[in-house]
Amino acid sequence: MFLTFPIMVIRVNTVEGEIEWRWQNLLIVGVGSFFLSFVWRYFIKKQETGKKKVEAGEIDKIGLSRRIFAQPKFYLPALIAISVFALVFPFIFSMYQTNIMITGLIYVMLGLGLNIVVGLAGLLDLGYVAFYAVGAYSYALLNHHFGIGFWAALPIGAGVGVFFGILLGFPVLRLRGDYLAIVTLGFGEIIRLILENWNEFSFGPSGIANIPRPSLFSIQLSLHNATIYLYYLMILLVLFTIFVVNRLQDSRIGRAWIALREDEVACEAMGVDRRKTKLTAFALGATWAGMAGVIFAAKTTFINPASFTIWESIIILCIVVLGGMGSIIGVILGAFVLILLPEYLRAFSEYRMLIFGGMLVLMMVFRPGGIVSDVRRTYKFAGLQNNKEENL
Repeated sequence: MFLTFPIMVIRVNTVEGEIEWRWQNLLIVGVGSFFLSFVWRYFIKKQETGKKKVEAGEIDKIGLSRRIFAQPKFYLPALIAISVFALVFPFIFSMYQTNIMITGLIYVMLGLGLNIVVGLAGLLDLGYVAFYAVGAYSYALLNHHFGIGFWAALPIGAGVGVFFGILLGFPVLRLRGDYLAIVTLGFGEIIRLILENWNEFSFGPSGIANIPRPSLFSIQLSLHNATIYLYYLMILLVLFTIFVVNRLQDSRIGRAWIALREDEVACEAMGVDRRKTKLTAFALGATWAGMAGVIFAAKTTFINPASFTIWESIIILCIVVLGGMGSIIGVILGAFVLILLPEYLRAFSEYRMLIFGGMLVLMMVFRPGGIVSDVRRTYKFAGLQNNKEENL
């Protein structure tokens, strides 16, 4: 009650120069905190009981989750329903809702790209927004000076992202933990300051306007049709991203990333090239950020350095951590929660960030592994007896 007193009770009326005292809000906070404390203790106790059962071997948590998600009857109906809903979404909801969903899909791409660096390789990158910025500015500047369209700029933005990913990767090959986070944070701020102060190159704080939207076979679309077109384009790109990231995760380089995350020294001792593995993670993670930047520039038709601050990197990192590091489904859910929820809580504009922050705290307490935590794979040797029986 004391902590929320200045926010919930005091309201300054600047028009009439008066202070309004809302004592009923203080009562609501007190009563709500009193009852929520019991709920909090109940779930904490339940969580501790579940941990004890898992440690005692009464519950096979990993095996149970695998059995549930391995059943086609569990995910096939959900997949069909989500696919149908995604296809008819622009025709059911307004253009405003479609724009919000496009933004959510862009952050899904960004989250899956950062998931390669943070979730799989275990490299804490706080300057990921720099790759997002260079992708957006590559399209804007190439279109402004040379008239290059969206489809030509999309692979160029990805290539520029790869270049800057390798450029960042080389100086930080020997760094880890907090030192790596500080260097990547500085890299992101350097890129933003260059874009903000180099007026002859990036037009400075004024930004670049009149960036063309994607065209359909050189046909210029209206604003409504272009929004729908970009929505379906984003769905295809997200599906492509999921496919590639999933294949990378199960490939040789994906296993090397996971080994690097678990123990860097043991990974190198087993013959994995640490330098090549880290550079590949930075390069591939930056690829999706560069593509997302191109799409962001085409969606908004205007960009400036204020769109690529450190808070964007923090939001993308929160998406990965909240969804579950290393989990593709978790990152997708985390992106939708963190991007869509604030938009739909605008009705509670005064308390929106309070509710949002409270939900994050609850998630970190009761689900520290994220919404969908990555399940560690286990391999068991069947034994010689089973092999003899198969031979017989």
